[in-house]
Amino acid sequence: MTTALIIGDLQRGITGGYPFAQQVVPPLTELLPRARAAGVLVVFVHFAFRANGADVPPGSALMKSFFEAGDAFHEGSAGTELALPVAEEDVVVLKRRASAFAGTDLDLVLRARGVTTVAVAGVATSAMVAATCYDAADRGYQVTVLSDGCGDGDPALHDFFVDAVFPSRGFDVVSCDKWQV
Repeated sequence: MTTALIIGDLQRGITGGYPFAQQVVPPLTELLPRARAAGVLVVFVHFAFRANGADVPPGSALMKSFFEAGDAFHEGSAGTELALPVAEEDVVVLKRRASAFAGTDLDLVLRARGVTTVAVAGVATSAMVAATCYDAADRGYQVTVLSDGCGDGDPALHDFFVDAVFPSRGFDVVSCDKWQV
């Protein structure tokens, strides 16, 4: 199997505090057994800062606001625990920026497994999903976005990315139940 399913930022601090994030949990929960049975590499990516803030850019108001939100985004806290079940064969990657590739070993893991195609899901569509898709395409991966496996605090932004931006970039966009694994 040369396909990986990348699920980003579905962690307790996000799914517990943002209703749009909770909406993507059911379709992904249903998809996981099918993906694993087909031999798809499942990769969970979660977001956290070091507790001392050493990795928070001083000029970034957005990153600073996440850090100051409390333990929800601090490494090792309950808020950074994954909200979906992780199987022994899955891979878990810790990230500190929007893209699942930025500063992580994700590309190394995918190449070691011979992955050529990635399906991306998670939150937020206009942040983690978009950044990860662009990075994946730049690295030569074929990209699929799982439309109902993504969510955004602004539904209009989600729709814009899923209906216009992703297709215009050559990414396949399908629902979780229609994804051919």
